[in-house]
Amino acid sequence: MKRSKLICVLAVGLLMLAKSDAFGQNVQLHYDFGRQCATTTVEMFRPDGGGSTFFFVDMDYSPKVSGAYWEIARELCFWQNSKMNWLSAHIEYNGGLSTAAGSFNNCFLVGATYSGHSKDWSKTWSVTASYKAIPGTIGLNGEEQAHNFQITGVWNLDFFKHWISFNGFADFWREARVWQGTEFIFLTEPQLWVNLQNIKGWDKVRLSVGTEVELSCNFFKKGFAANPTIALKWNF
Repeated sequence: MKRSKLICVLAVGLLMLAKSDAFGQNVQLHYDFGRQCATTTVEMFRPDGGGSTFFFVDMDYSPKVSGAYWEIARELCFWQNSKMNWLSAHIEYNGGLSTAAGSFNNCFLVGATYSGHSKDWSKTWSVTASYKAIPGTIGLNGEEQAHNFQITGVWNLDFFKHWISFNGFADFWREARVWQGTEFIFLTEPQLWVNLQNIKGWDKVRLSVGTEVELSCNFFKKGFAANPTIALKWNF
């Protein structure tokens, strides 16, 4: 299951953008050369007076639908006009299924997010540290290991007057996988986009072309893996 995430955080340092009126939705289509399958991603980010909401849904096709995965996260910050507006409370849910593995265990996360941005908002970032509950997970010692943690970093960097966007996320978390003999997982998915709406006369063509490289350790299999994609993205 491809696990995109917070790529639409496109602007945002997750929370600090909530002070503006910005929001974003996009649809992505990726062809994964490593697994030779296609993935669609639908993302939405919307700030409001109490924080921000983000979700995405991934679906894999090989060629029929072979997996589905979604995350929804809420940043809570009712103190946006204070000097502590860089800090927010974070709550999140993850879940999905695949034809190969069946339903995934539910994941519930609670934590805190630090957000930042450059003066012109062309560069944004956030770091979230969370307690991660995964009920039903069996540890390597044969006992339930529901209590875990996750650290997430997100970034969005715009260059050359928004012609080029470099964004993505990195996750490191604990989740026992008895069949692999592992319990720590790392996953990052940097994306590089060329934004075609900057072409003269194309201002209404909100299409981007680009690539993603999924780099992981103990995610789909034990050890390191790299899966590059070629992709299209339409921004709403």
